[in-house]
Amino acid sequence: MDFDIVQTLYMLPGIIIGLTFHEFAHAQTAVWLGDDTPRLQGRTSLNPLVHIDIIGFLMLVIAHFGWAKPVQVDTSNFKNRKRDDILVSLAGPVMNLLLAVCFVILIWAISYIPESILDSNTLNILQSIFVNAVWMNVVLFVFNLLPIPPLDGSHVVFGLLGLKDSSLYSQIYQMSTFILLILIITNVINIVIGPPIEYVYKFLISPLL
Repeated sequence: MDFDIVQTLYMLPGIIIGLTFHEFAHAQTAVWLGDDTPRLQGRTSLNPLVHIDIIGFLMLVIAHFGWAKPVQVDTSNFKNRKRDDILVSLAGPVMNLLLAVCFVILIWAISYIPESILDSNTLNILQSIFVNAVWMNVVLFVFNLLPIPPLDGSHVVFGLLGLKDSSLYSQIYQMSTFILLILIITNVINIVIGPPIEYVYKFLISPLL
């Protein structure tokens, strides 16, 4: 596997911001809905060090597959346990989609800055960083919606089906690492999430082309 240090540096801001805001969104939404656990554990913060798992971060940078520290939630504190658990789960991916939109706006905005203020070389660097940030947040948005535990999509799908507390969910959860590993090794995961990632990315970025 070739490791492009320049490309990696362009990706880092998008990865750090994407992971941090994703977990912050889970934590803050849970607090808003009545569970103070994330706040007591210091997770309602935008400090990347609070949310980033170093192994997961390095895996994401090197292998393009990684993770952050999961936000712990006590669903018994919610007024509507099923609905609120789904809302907390959706908060992370939705935040990544909103970030992707924000970075698209930034790409558009800096293109109007006069060269007397922002030289072309700096502009190209910023555009590369922002474009990579759009891509990374779209990847996080789509990937986390997969209905495989412990990904957010599993909380949504199994919650809607009323199976979140079932033995089936527990059994799948116990095998989740193995399942994800097999999907990655066989490239099935890229076949599944590649098209929606491309579609969402092109939809967001096309107005700038």
